[in-house]
Amino acid sequence: MVSRRPAQPEDTSARTMKAGVPGPDAIGALPDKYKDVESSLKIKEVDGLELVKKFSEDMETMLRRKVEAIQNLVEAAEEADLNHEFNESLVFDYYNSVLLNEKDSSGAYVELGAEFLLEANAHFSNLLVNTTLSSVQLPTNVYNKAQVKTDVISPVLPTPRPHPSDPDILNGIYMSEALNAVFVENFRRDPTLTWQYFGSSTGFFRIYPGIKWTPDENGVITFDCRNRGWYIQAATSPKDIVIVMDTSGSMKGLRMTIAKHTVSTILDTLGENDFVNIIAYNDYIHYIEPCFKGILVQADRDNREHFKQLVDELMVKGVGVVDQALREAFQILQQVRVFTYLIGREVSFADRLKWIACNNKGYYTQISTLADAQENVMEYLHVLSRPMVINHDHDITWTEAYIDSKTLFCRPPPMTVLHPQAESLALLTTVAMPVFSKKNETRSHGILLGVVGSDVALRELMKLAPRYKLGVHGYAFLNTNNGYILSHPDLRPLYREGKKLKPKPNYNSVDLSEVEWEDQAGTLRTAMINGETGSLSMDVKVPLDRGKRVLFLTNDYFFTDISDTPFSLGVVLSRGHGEYILLGNTSVEEGLHDLLHPDLSLAGDWIYCITDIDPEHRKLTQLEAVVRFLTQEDPALECDEELLQEALFDAVVTAPMEAYWTALALNSSE
Repeated sequence: MVSRRPAQPEDTSARTMKAGVPGPDAIGALPDKYKDVESSLKIKEVDGLELVKKFSEDMETMLRRKVEAIQNLVEAAEEADLNHEFNESLVFDYYNSVLLNEKDSSGAYVELGAEFLLEANAHFSNLLVNTTLSSVQLPTNVYNKAQVKTDVISPVLPTPRPHPSDPDILNGIYMSEALNAVFVENFRRDPTLTWQYFGSSTGFFRIYPGIKWTPDENGVITFDCRNRGWYIQAATSPKDIVIVMDTSGSMKGLRMTIAKHTVSTILDTLGENDFVNIIAYNDYIHYIEPCFKGILVQADRDNREHFKQLVDELMVKGVGVVDQALREAFQILQQVRVFTYLIGREVSFADRLKWIACNNKGYYTQISTLADAQENVMEYLHVLSRPMVINHDHDITWTEAYIDSKTLFCRPPPMTVLHPQAESLALLTTVAMPVFSKKNETRSHGILLGVVGSDVALRELMKLAPRYKLGVHGYAFLNTNNGYILSHPDLRPLYREGKKLKPKPNYNSVDLSEVEWEDQAGTLRTAMINGETGSLSMDVKVPLDRGKRVLFLTNDYFFTDISDTPFSLGVVLSRGHGEYILLGNTSVEEGLHDLLHPDLSLAGDWIYCITDIDPEHRKLTQLEAVVRFLTQEDPALECDEELLQEALFDAVVTAPMEAYWTALALNSSE
């Protein structure tokens, strides 16, 4: 796409309004010019089904490269662990993301805060990164070599106890140093890769490229990789869970506060592939949501938040009758594994709860404080992952769309929200795989070492369905096998609050039926969820001018799955001229002559040449890249030749407009 602006006389700016209105001479000039080139014109009908299949194949190829990258990381991590001998007294320095380049009062680098070269990189949202090394982040509640643990007993601080996991963390960080070379090599092979990372089951997070993290205003980093959807989904298989919660009088006070927090934490470990319900019991049993009695519901964000609100409203009273509650749970679940959580410091019921868990293939743990909930709740995930680990099932997991919260911690103050221009770049999907211990002495135990992952910016994926091939009012969209939107022109994940942009509460659980609302019978939604290939037509209403006008169209929908992913791709073409493309032909010399005229500009948001991969190309504008490609000055540039040919043709055909506008501006007396 090219656009022209009228030439402006040097002595006045008042004439530009009239100059921007084409008169009959200008309007006539275009048909005349088209007649001159009519012999070279072709009108091509778009085959929507072939188009969507081609786009899908291109996307599958791109996503396969991401899978290959994380498979390399899995192999390297498991091999490094196999060759690593655990050292209880291991001491070594590593690059701590929070402490990078920090100095003490004497000017010396603090421990774990050595000099770490950071440079702005356009490929990584202009953040300061190091593409030769990774760095390690630890949540504030996880042991850090540079932190001092407290011995103060408090309802909100961890219970004082030995820290057997401290050597585990240091050994894990040391072992994962082997991933540095793989990170770099992956990025060299596929420069479209973005963030690569390893989330450890002990809590540390190794991220490439290396980056500095900024704590919040309280000096705390709450990001824990084990809470993220990509980690949880890759670490376990889809789950059916019934939470049985004691609301008897014995739970009053701090116990109930901890219990509510524990249930909320469990809910945070669930995703849209899981199903859940909650039963509360005292003198009698009741489902906290009566509408969900006797069934399991999808643990999507809306249902999780609804359950959290209901749990928060629970009151304690009466005597607990746990046997009836368990019988009710057993009726919902055909096969049961029981995980028990003892709330508070008392241990009188510990033996009974441990017996219940151990005799039902579960796990028992005690949660004495609010701060204990996070670490102890995660234990059930490790238990559930054991069958997968023992069988070495390296299942590939793709997440729903989400906004990149990692980079929010990596931006220098005071930037705490996404820049408006980065809105679409911030929407991601992650591909992840679990990492297992292959040591013979632990193989039968099913030890999960962690999860590796890499982000895919959905905007980059959608570039493989270029807009210029979709005609007037045409568009492409992606959705998951749960029916949720990954990418769609009508998906707006952020809202503005003052000067800040914030994610909408349910931005990543918007159903296809909410944006393609003419699909009343759910035919399109059902077909795409099932990964079918096909087409259908619908009469639609398209709002224009911010809803002031409505356009009535008949759209043809073409859809297919993206192989080896849970995603489906849809392409929409408008009936009539929206299903035809005008193809022109002109020489490079003639096209460049008009393309380089100062009154012409290329569409700012269209990609003619890929300039964000090769560092040598990142400084080029799209026009500069186009010229270098067409003049063969830089054959290494990757450009869309079909789009360039159309742009050159448009430049030539619209050339008479400039002469008309110039004459009009110079001769006008207004």
